[in-house]
Amino acid sequence: MAESTERPVFRYVAVLATGCGLLAAACTSGGHAPVPPPSGCGTSRIQVGAAPRWAATANPPHIPYALAARGRAAGFLFGNPLRAGDPAHKVNKILWIVASPRDGKPLRLSAHPVGATAPVVSSTWPANSEPGEIYPSIINVPAPGCWHFTLSWNGHSDTVDLRYISPG
Repeated sequence: MAESTERPVFRYVAVLATGCGLLAAACTSGGHAPVPPPSGCGTSRIQVGAAPRWAATANPPHIPYALAARGRAAGFLFGNPLRAGDPAHKVNKILWIVASPRDGKPLRLSAHPVGATAPVVSSTWPANSEPGEIYPSIINVPAPGCWHFTLSWNGHSDTVDLRYISPG
C-alpha cells in the first residue's frame, strides 16, 4: 500500500523539476549568453560589496574586487571580465588601492601565469591619482588563464591572482 502512494509523489516531483528546468532555460535564452559572475582563480576570490576600511575612500560598492593575499592591496575590476590579448576597447581597467601610504612612490606590477614563470608582464604606475592611496591601471596579458600578480610600492608588497578570459 505504501508503494502505490509513493510513486505518484515521485512522478509529481519529476514533472515539477522538468518544468522548472524548462522555465529557467526560457528565461535565460534571449539570444545572448548571460555574462558569468566574476570568479577568482589561484588563491584570490573576487568579491562584490564592502571592501576593507582602508579602501573605503575610493570603493565603489558595486564594482567587483580581489583582495591581495596579505590584505595590503585590492584590485577593483572596472573591466570585468578581464580579457587576454589586446582587446579593441580598453576593458582591462583595474583600480589598485593600497593600505599603506604611497609617499609619491609608483606601483610596480609583475605578472605571470599561475604555475609558470613565463611570459612575464610588467608595468609601473605613478602615484598621481586621488583620493586616497590609488593607482589606476590598464593591464593586458597575452593569454587567457589565471595570472599571478606581484605588487610593490614604497617598500611594501603583496600578491593577487586574477583570471583573464579569451578576447572573443
